[in-house]
Amino acid sequence: MAASIPTPLVIASGNAGKVREFAHLLADLGLEIRPQPAGLEVEETGSTFAENARLKATAVALATGCWALADDSGLAVDSLGGAPGVHSARYAASDPERIARLLRELAAATGPDRSARFTAALAVADPSGAIVLEVEGHCPGLILEAPRGSGGFGYDPVFLVPEAGLTFAEMDKTTKGRIGHRGRAFALLEPGLRQLLGAG
Repeated sequence: MAASIPTPLVIASGNAGKVREFAHLLADLGLEIRPQPAGLEVEETGSTFAENARLKATAVALATGCWALADDSGLAVDSLGGAPGVHSARYAASDPERIARLLRELAAATGPDRSARFTAALAVADPSGAIVLEVEGHCPGLILEAPRGSGGFGYDPVFLVPEAGLTFAEMDKTTKGRIGHRGRAFALLEPGLRQLLGAG
């Protein structure tokens, strides 16, 4: 059995909403969840979500000497050729502006197709910076014409999950954790993470 002192796991993100979501998902693992050090910026130069997750996990593990969990996630809209994709967080300066730009571009897109999907790529690096685990989770949905709901962050208010009949912003944490892209990726990651960290 592992020692009772919690293993620190640094979430490789400066996004407080994302760190909270991971803390919720990781609650049963008995880990000490930490945000990445303030001021640490990792350049996301990858062309895929998986590449960016690997870059962030390695950089944060090396900077902290701890295990690090990184996610790179974003929204791909079919009729926009997969945009905003890996540029989801940099599509505009703030969440409301990102949503406004997305709805503007969809209004101008040809055809009524509003299908989209969220992808979350997760990567875990050990304290030496080596990637030891990686997975991807997907959640298909549709982009609404106007925001609905007050929860979540990012594009959540305009992303409708048909199987639930709700946007991410209308879901409680448990529902979003179960059917959201990050929750689905985490379900794939958790068994390997338990084994690696000797948790649970």
